[in-house]
Amino acid sequence: MRVKPHQLGEHLQGQLQPLYLVTGDELLLVQEACDTIRTACRDQGLAEREILLVEGKFDWNRLLASSAELSLFAGRKLIELRMPGAKPGTAGSKALQQFLDNPNPDNVLLIVAGKVDRQATNSKWFKALDQAGVVVQVWPVDARQMPRWIQDRLRQQGLNIEPDALQMLSERVEGNLLAAAQEIEKLRLFAEGGVITGKIVGEAVSDNARYNLFSMADQTLLGNSSAALRMLQGLRAEGEEAALILWAISRELRLLHQCRNEIDKGQAERRVLQAQRVWEQRIPVVSAALHRHSLTGLGELMQQAAHTDRAIKGMSDENQWALLSDLLLSLSRETESTRGRLAPNVG
Repeated sequence: MRVKPHQLGEHLQGQLQPLYLVTGDELLLVQEACDTIRTACRDQGLAEREILLVEGKFDWNRLLASSAELSLFAGRKLIELRMPGAKPGTAGSKALQQFLDNPNPDNVLLIVAGKVDRQATNSKWFKALDQAGVVVQVWPVDARQMPRWIQDRLRQQGLNIEPDALQMLSERVEGNLLAAAQEIEKLRLFAEGGVITGKIVGEAVSDNARYNLFSMADQTLLGNSSAALRMLQGLRAEGEEAALILWAISRELRLLHQCRNEIDKGQAERRVLQAQRVWEQRIPVVSAALHRHSLTGLGELMQQAAHTDRAIKGMSDENQWALLSDLLLSLSRETESTRGRLAPNVG
């Protein structure tokens, strides 16, 4: 059975299904869908939760054993199977089908998976899950859909937003739902009469906390590693999400990689930056980082960011904050391979 994310709350008011599959690569929406399911399970007496992470040579017998064994508190149990790769393989497919052939009525299985591609939706294991339980597919919200998404989320909280304020907020978050959700939570405090105006958004943007995300990114690009690390620690102390911080740095890395690629082909730096719609006041900031890193070096930094992303998503045991610190240091420092070689092309 397919259920859309916005239908999930109403669906869960009825009897729980033996299995739920939440799949997608939009972190915020996946988390919210899973939280909705977890809450419904707790409300219906599933007091215990067991988490199984599918990585490396995962023993799928653990799933079957977990389903068969009694709960620690002799009650109902939620088994959460986290499958980032969204491909269980031959052993996993057999185990999932075996689980479905003999489900434990006292348990509910929640599978949290990455994006399931078209080929996977035609597989036996996916069709079996679709038939036996509930599949919630989370689709990304692109930049064109972002204003509507923001409006809908505000309306759910009884708020309206003026058109200019909506445009300003949409441009600031640049397609990142986690950033948008956090900005909305902050703006709720300043809404006058349930309406968010352009003035409110403008003041909120200019009145950021001392350790704000965008300043940290700028200090990193400028090469001020000490200031960037202080801001990172400040953001962490303020409760900022590691995923949002990585998003901000990854966005800068993608911009730098694209600009460096065009410059290496002979394009003038300023023209490249203007073509990428870099604000005039940020051109010196981005330019400073471009002069420190080669295309190869930026590619390596993007791989480092991907490695950090795995830790943030729980796919490795490494410390996500230590990896974020290493990434900031690597981006803020000049690499050996580029030292003395990247002459600016500013024509």
